[in-house]
Amino acid sequence: MPIRIILVGPPGVGKGTQAALLEERLGAKQLSSGVIFRSEIEAETDLGQLAKSYIDRGELVPNGITIQMMVKRLRTDDVRQRGFVLDGFPRTVRQAEALSEELDKEGIPLDAVVSLEVDDEIVVERLSGRIGCTKCGEIYHAITKPPKREGICDKCNSPLFVREDDKPETIRERLRVFHENTRPVIDYYAGKGKLSRIDANQAPEAVYASIATALGEA
Repeated sequence: MPIRIILVGPPGVGKGTQAALLEERLGAKQLSSGVIFRSEIEAETDLGQLAKSYIDRGELVPNGITIQMMVKRLRTDDVRQRGFVLDGFPRTVRQAEALSEELDKEGIPLDAVVSLEVDDEIVVERLSGRIGCTKCGEIYHAITKPPKREGICDKCNSPLFVREDDKPETIRERLRVFHENTRPVIDYYAGKGKLSRIDANQAPEAVYASIATALGEA
């Protein structure tokens, strides 16, 4: 049976890592809202061009367009057959409610919503230590994965840099936005009896094992 789940959690909690593991081991298709947006825009679909018009003006893409893009992908044959792991969506209660309506219409049951939980200060520590390569994009971490030579990429010898997104003050702002907009999504799914809370302050394999147990796949 295909697994259909949503991963929710703050930036830097490891949603992408867990979504990739779930796809690799359970076959469920990893669906990132950012990737779907980019593919629609690159393909110059009607929805993609509409979304781009908002992005180009520096505005948020309206919920209606976002939902249409996501549902379009959920309707595809491979997702219907393999199931899905939604990563980074829904971000607001309004999006969650609209998604529930569309899934009900399509007859697609949601198995679980997994909330990956970790203290804010751990997120700041994890993300603020990240360093990226200016050329090949390789990611390092000042504490857990430092480059062999300070400031130089091991792979291509290019200079390393700290992204604007990974500066402590920016991370704290992203966490504020998460708590304000997305924390209520967790309460929404808890109210529906769909929520599993997972301690994400563990090694990735331990987090995956906890998710698998919650899904009955251990």
